[in-house]
Amino acid sequence: MLEWLLEPWPWYVSGPLIGLTVPILLLLTGRNLGISSSLRHIGAACLPNTKLPYLSKNYNWRAHTRTIVFVVGVLIGGFIGNFLLSAEPGNFVPGFYASPLGVVGLFVGGIMIGFGTRYAGGCTSGHTIMGISALNLGSLIATVFFFVGGLISTWFILPLFIP
Repeated sequence: MLEWLLEPWPWYVSGPLIGLTVPILLLLTGRNLGISSSLRHIGAACLPNTKLPYLSKNYNWRAHTRTIVFVVGVLIGGFIGNFLLSAEPGNFVPGFYASPLGVVGLFVGGIMIGFGTRYAGGCTSGHTIMGISALNLGSLIATVFFFVGGLISTWFILPLFIP
C-alpha cells in the first residue's frame, strides 16, 4: 500500500506540492521561503560576542528562530527521505569528492555559492520558488543565470576536473 512512498515522485506531483508551499507559507506566517539567511542567524547565535557588524550584538537572531527550525527540518527531512523512505538510499556526496581535489572543489564551491547567495540577495530556492511566485523580475533574471551557470559548469568546467 505504501509502495508509492518509496518510489521517486513524478514532477507533476512534487512540483505543485513545492509550489503550494509559497501561498501556504505566506498565508500562515506572512513570510517568504528562504534558507540562505539562516546562516546569518546561526552565526549570530553561535558567536554572540563577535566584532563583525554582520553578526553584531544588536542583531536579534531570536526573532528568526523559525528559519533555523526550517533548516533543521530540511536536514532531518532529507535524512528521513533518503534512508527511511527510499528503496535504494543514495549517497549524499559522490565518491569523487572523497579525494583531496574533491574536498578542495567542495570548499571552493561552497565559498563561491555563499558569496553568490549573499551578492544575489538570496539562494536558488528563494529566488526561483518564492521570487518568481511574487513576480519579481530580479528573481526571474537570477533564475535564468542560475541555469546558465549550471549548464556552463556541467558541460565545460566539470569535465576539466573529472576524467
